[in-house]
Amino acid sequence: MLLEDTTGLIFGVSSRRSIAWAIAQSLAGAGAHLAFTYRERVGHNVKALAATLPGSLTMKYDVRSDGEIQAVMDRVDGEFDGLDTLVHSVAFAPKEALDKPYLHTTRQAFQTALGVSAYSLIAMARSALPLMRKRGGGSIVTLTYLGSERVFPNYNVMGVAKAALEASVRYLAHNLGPHNIRVNAISAGPIKTLAAKGIRGFSEMHRGTAAASPLKRDTEVSGLGDLSLLLTSDLGRGVTGQVIYLDSGYHIMGMTERGRTAVSELVS
Repeated sequence: MLLEDTTGLIFGVSSRRSIAWAIAQSLAGAGAHLAFTYRERVGHNVKALAATLPGSLTMKYDVRSDGEIQAVMDRVDGEFDGLDTLVHSVAFAPKEALDKPYLHTTRQAFQTALGVSAYSLIAMARSALPLMRKRGGGSIVTLTYLGSERVFPNYNVMGVAKAALEASVRYLAHNLGPHNIRVNAISAGPIKTLAAKGIRGFSEMHRGTAAASPLKRDTEVSGLGDLSLLLTSDLGRGVTGQVIYLDSGYHIMGMTERGRTAVSELVS
């Protein structure tokens, strides 16, 4: 029971297929007591899932409101008397910003994507600091994607938002390290979630990543849960400020078999 007598707060569960829910199951299975936040339209789903984990809390919030994030932290502190783990699995961009070329991203869409997907981590970390200090430290984990470093068609402004998120991980790790709080990101391969459906061409991206990866397989959502467990437990006590890839090795590839074939045909 790696997380026995610890507490965790998870932002981002929307359904049973959510990455955040896979993480929640791993943490709860290791003994953590958990609290969940939800948006109005998925509240029923989150409450039903949380009910399967005895002693869990559920709270409605708006990720765009610092006041509501603080209210969530106050409730968690009142119920749990501190916080050991924070999971940030929150991202959003307007659909038109994913459908149109990045060149045509509007100022409003840019601000929305960066605010919800990246700034929210800063706001959550700031509000969680007093609760984690009560516990002598803690761990913060967020979710990112390789689109922060490389161009994936139709990922567009989300790639820029994830780049900002990863930079925030490093700066927050520096700020929070003296308080024994670790901050890390997991960069997962494509996973079929509700959010992924909003990315045009996702199915091709999903199949292509598995085929081109050294391990030749999909990213398993259960693997995300297990890696999160490592990062939030004492097993990961020396790891902070990192982006850790969980994509069957896809990110190391410089050229796929298809690309090599195309080059051969071009020069022959």
